[in-house]
Amino acid sequence: MRGPAARTALEEPRTAESALSGPLPWVVAWRFLRGRRSRLLDGTARAALLATALGVMAMIIAMALMTGYREDLQGKLVRGNAAVIAYPVGGEPAALSPAKRQALLTIPGVEKIGSVAYGQGSLSSGGRPEGVEVILRGVDPGGGQLTATAEQLRPTAEGIPSAVLGKDLADRLGTRPGEILRLVALGLQDGRPRFRFQSLRVSGTFTTGFAEFDRSWVLLDRALVERLMGGETAMALLEFTVGDPEEAPRIAAAATRILEPDFVVTDWRQLNRELFTALKLQQIVLFLVLGLIVIVSTFNVASTLVVLVRERMRDVGLLGALGLRPGKLRLVFLLYGGFLGLFGTLLGVLAGWGICWLLTTFELVRFDPEVAAIYFISSVPFRVEPRDLLAVVGFALLVTLLACFIPAWRAARVDPSSALRYE
Repeated sequence: MRGPAARTALEEPRTAESALSGPLPWVVAWRFLRGRRSRLLDGTARAALLATALGVMAMIIAMALMTGYREDLQGKLVRGNAAVIAYPVGGEPAALSPAKRQALLTIPGVEKIGSVAYGQGSLSSGGRPEGVEVILRGVDPGGGQLTATAEQLRPTAEGIPSAVLGKDLADRLGTRPGEILRLVALGLQDGRPRFRFQSLRVSGTFTTGFAEFDRSWVLLDRALVERLMGGETAMALLEFTVGDPEEAPRIAAAATRILEPDFVVTDWRQLNRELFTALKLQQIVLFLVLGLIVIVSTFNVASTLVVLVRERMRDVGLLGALGLRPGKLRLVFLLYGGFLGLFGTLLGVLAGWGICWLLTTFELVRFDPEVAAIYFISSVPFRVEPRDLLAVVGFALLVTLLACFIPAWRAARVDPSSALRYE
């Protein structure tokens, strides 16, 4: 009859399904993980699993939030302002010869080139006679990035120019297509400020999702904006429509060689370098701060290993007596902690990914127009990028294994004879 010391968790019916297979440390670690345990061990294991899952879930959601916000903001900036912009030197109008235009269009990645003029003024309606400040964007029909069709910019039979308003701007004015608005444009004449008045017919609205554009921009015919600005304050520039915004620096460099010295060429990365640098730094800091949750959860995993070593002391002694080297025994407990951390990490990834999908699909994080003007966008998408996912999973598994090293190292130093006599 076998004594109590011989009845270990390694004893199972000798069937084909239960026969040992694979490397011994892996098999022992897996059997420790799924074998019968005490209430204390079960409680600490569940706490470790839950804490790891919560920490990983928080990191996944936070990284998806920052990545989604940055990429959405980037895309909307490029759609509204173009990825590559050429400014006339000194602010003076510069003619673009047909030969240079054709040379620009041959640059790989360039799809279209549009001329744009900017101005500013105040637009009023019957529902808001005091008016609101607006940015006038003069475009050629169908050219450039944010533009309008020839039908939308066609004047009425009475000669009233047509305008396309941002959706939020139209809501602020309480206007609708077909209504006549009053524009007061501030320009220059002979070096002096001068106000010019113009009636406009609303022919439609546009939505970019970028609050600043949707709240204040008005699309007009470019010639009209240049006339309203007096030809002196109308900021005329070239906008390049490109296939891949990530290629903007290369395209800007190629365009500079063609346009200099008449134009200064820049791209969206240079224009918004401080903004996106700050967002990237904020994402890194947020990763490190939320990583503290995962680090704290690893103490629960380490506690589980301590409890496991105490309750399986005789098993540890028996394995040592049977010839399992300390290095292999240490690996058993590292694998046990690794399995526990892996399951918690996978659970956190699934939960975080599911929450991000719900938040993005149903646009649960939306802003009122006043708040959207601060954050620039009306809703936040949560995007789980593979690089962010790998960073979170790798970080969680690394800190888990580091936390398990000391308990595993102490278990490997247990004297087999003392362990077999452990009560």
